[in-house]
Amino acid sequence: MRSPKTAVILSGGEGLRLRPITYDIPKGLVKVGGRPLLEWVVEWLQQNRVTDLVIGVAYLKEKIMRYFGGGGKFGVDIRYSVHTVKGGTSEGFRLAISRYVDSPSFFALNGDQITNLRLDAIYNNHREDGSLASIAVVHPRLPFGLVEIDRRGFCKGFVEKPVLSDVFCSMGIYVFDRKVLKYLPRRGDVERTSFPRLAQMNKLKAFKHNGSFITVNSLRELEEADEALKERKSR
Repeated sequence: MRSPKTAVILSGGEGLRLRPITYDIPKGLVKVGGRPLLEWVVEWLQQNRVTDLVIGVAYLKEKIMRYFGGGGKFGVDIRYSVHTVKGGTSEGFRLAISRYVDSPSFFALNGDQITNLRLDAIYNNHREDGSLASIAVVHPRLPFGLVEIDRRGFCKGFVEKPVLSDVFCSMGIYVFDRKVLKYLPRRGDVERTSFPRLAQMNKLKAFKHNGSFITVNSLRELEEADEALKERKSR
């Protein structure tokens, strides 16, 4: 079965941890590596042959709608679903799906990550077991160094920003079956409301990604993302 061509991308948050930049610019238009963050996401979707996009917008929505328009210059078709900032990701996804998504399965994501995840791979993994939703996960990297100390208080070792190989974190990239709509509350965040319930039902699956993954949720992450993308370009 072919991978879905539809994706719902949420880009309505205020980007509070990116202030003062986001006082006048929506998070999706904050430049990372010389380009708006959301443009990286749209390009990645297009490269994965996902071209029917619904972007959920709220904060400074007109600026995002003006920049991306109907999506033609990016090789995709874009529609917009307006929600409230306070409604959280659950409201954003619920309204966008109920308004514009007819596909039995589709991708859903928070529009704040840059990755080389193959969407056909997570979709094929999703459809094997009858799950209602799947989450892409990675091993998290701590934002600080770990110090090993002996009983006398001497440092025995130091690891700078280690990757935690025994746990996983969500990438904010999902596959949804349309049936998941009835599990989305009117407000809240899906990872705190819907996903725990689906997990209890054994209807939530994880897909382990071992490639690149960059998030931009704070000024520190923005600086690190810029550096990572510069290194990538210089290779």
